[in-house]
Amino acid sequence: MIDIEKCKEEFINYVKKYDLEKDGIKRKYEHSLRVMEDSKKLAKLLNLNDEEVEIATLIGLLHDIGRFDEYSIKKDNNFDHGDHGVEILKKDNYILNYIDNEKYIEIILKSIKNHDKLEIEKDLDEKNLMFCKLIRDSDKIDILYEGEYIYWNKKEEKENVENTKFSKYMEKEFVKQKPIKRLSSIKNDTIDGLFMLLSYVYDINFKETLKIIEKENYINKILDRFNFRDEITKEQVNKFKDILNKYIKG
Repeated sequence: MIDIEKCKEEFINYVKKYDLEKDGIKRKYEHSLRVMEDSKKLAKLLNLNDEEVEIATLIGLLHDIGRFDEYSIKKDNNFDHGDHGVEILKKDNYILNYIDNEKYIEIILKSIKNHDKLEIEKDLDEKNLMFCKLIRDSDKIDILYEGEYIYWNKKEEKENVENTKFSKYMEKEFVKQKPIKRLSSIKNDTIDGLFMLLSYVYDINFKETLKIIEKENYINKILDRFNFRDEITKEQVNKFKDILNKYIKG
């Protein structure tokens, strides 16, 4: 059995070496704790056994451990926080500070490596694939939570979104109802950035996750925060909103 509270203490001690006054660091720390709980909740909804629930909970806690360096080191365009997280946990066998059962170490590392990719790597066995899907879903639940409660809270950011228009790329890709590759040109405080976040719904793996998203009413709550200025854009937003809600309901 895994002592989750002990793991949480270890994680908190790890994060203390970073500046929690920095917005990005603080947000990722709080995000990690919420995803830990989301992973636990989803694992139980999937009727996993107690040991598997603990593994899912631990993966949720550690999935973004590679993010903290992203805000404090000089990185190139190839920086991948999933891959970096695996490097951190492998270095000096740091992962053994969290779990000493080698049976699950590969699963944990594979899940962290794959949680941020556009697609999960091929040829994983059934159990590895299941945990990869679980953390990807749990991560997206909280990203939608952040979309409602954290992102675009500053007046300037909100107004920027309200005054921008969809790019041709987003118009074309969104209606495909498939995961969208993020281009470097897509900025967070634009309508493309907003719908990039909402498009994560298309990468959900379990119907149980969609039920959580529907119950929390994230799509409507996020979009209803904005007053889009352009009439054509308003029509497009309502169209995409309907597409999302129908997709979630199945």
